[in-house]
Amino acid sequence: MRPGSDRQRRLRLAAALAALLLAGLAAGLVTGAQGFSPSAFWADLHNEQTWLIVTGIRAPRTVGAALAGALLGLAGAIAQGLFRNPLADPYLLGSAAGAGLGVVLVLAAATLPGAAASSATLAWIEQVGLVSAAFVGAVAGIGLTVALAGGALHTLRLLLAGVVVGVLLGAASDLVTVLSPEALRGKQAFMLGSTSFLGPPALALMAGGLVVVAWPAWRHARALDALTLGEDSAASLGLDLARVRLVLVLLLAGATALAVSQAGLVAFVGLVAPHLVRRHAPGAHGWLLAASAGMGAALLLAADVLSRAVIAPQELPVGVVTAVLGGIYLFVLLRRRTMA
Repeated sequence: MRPGSDRQRRLRLAAALAALLLAGLAAGLVTGAQGFSPSAFWADLHNEQTWLIVTGIRAPRTVGAALAGALLGLAGAIAQGLFRNPLADPYLLGSAAGAGLGVVLVLAAATLPGAAASSATLAWIEQVGLVSAAFVGAVAGIGLTVALAGGALHTLRLLLAGVVVGVLLGAASDLVTVLSPEALRGKQAFMLGSTSFLGPPALALMAGGLVVVAWPAWRHARALDALTLGEDSAASLGLDLARVRLVLVLLLAGATALAVSQAGLVAFVGLVAPHLVRRHAPGAHGWLLAASAGMGAALLLAADVLSRAVIAPQELPVGVVTAVLGGIYLFVLLRRRTMA
């Protein structure tokens, strides 16, 4: 395909993503207890209580869903470029299992005998919180994976270490829930994914984290391009594979841990977003990283609106919605390729 045509496809996708993001933000503002209802939104907008709900709950939640999706989309693009595998996702290095274990440990601590009567224990739990526990657990999981692999030089070792760490931390989490069954429900609610509790502090953290991760990731886009040629070719171009991979793993860890700690375990967004970009408007990693972040934001915005609207006034876990939609998309894609 001609370069001009590729550029046009990227411009069209960028315009489509901008339109989808604007539509998703607007849909998030008009979706409430009555589901997706623009007419009710405009009719009650003059009401002070409605305005407080929109600005204090719906707006932060909607913007937070976009930011969490952008972090996951960016992390997915980094992971797939780092491992040269289109099926890589942000959770393959043990971040999900680590976050789950961190959440379970904090919940179990709250149910220890005498914990309810101990003001010091309750204060500690309130200070640490599930968000902090999930973040620390996710980072610890990836750190343990890197340590077990002996660094980030060998991607196959990283993948195998990620599998081992995921199994071990998952088993440890299950053991804690056996000893403290009360922690199981809280773990399930958190790890199924939710944007219900996103507020201004979470928005500030995710926006700052997105900037901190996106800039160095974009600076390493050429290194990701070189890795697609193979390790030998990348090394012959003067690329320090050990340093570059370690930096990329750190960026992947930061983006994934931040998204998981704020929105829980949201499945498939980090896997599908880069795939959709490559399918409709392929390009170098500089483009892929930015477009994947935008695609992830659009996908999670759409899933968040659906999670609120399908069975309103109740809500579906947003992680379940993304898993269903992502699974259907990959199933249809696989069927098409099998029949082709």
